[in-house]
Amino acid sequence: MNKRSVKKARVAKASRTVASRKASVRKTSARKVSSRQPVKRHEAPSQIDITGQFSVVSTVTVEQVVGRASALRTHKYRVGQTVFYTSSPVSRPGASGSYEVVRLLPSDGDDYQYRIKNPGEAFERVAKESQLDLEH
Repeated sequence: MNKRSVKKARVAKASRTVASRKASVRKTSARKVSSRQPVKRHEAPSQIDITGQFSVVSTVTVEQVVGRASALRTHKYRVGQTVFYTSSPVSRPGASGSYEVVRLLPSDGDDYQYRIKNPGEAFERVAKESQLDLEH
């Protein structure tokens, strides 16, 4: 018999996937142990106001500030009011003139929008608040 023809019995090695699975099990078990520790709770700091009384300072999120700001801001013009529309030079330069506010529309992010109508035209337009001015 030849040395090459005889196969020796080898001990099977664990594949890399099995080793990585074992490592991930070890990592998750370590995370579970750390998550069982008590969570530290921070109390809101107290301050003394002008009157000498204690007041609790609370944190405010960005969403709360934006929600309050949008609730305070309203449309500048009302339905039925006559306004002067100034169109942009890109759209229709001849469209500027006196219009009546027909409907209030929601904001497009920066400005509130309005549906306006000129008595001499058969259709309505949508205009931003920045394009409108009070009729003098």
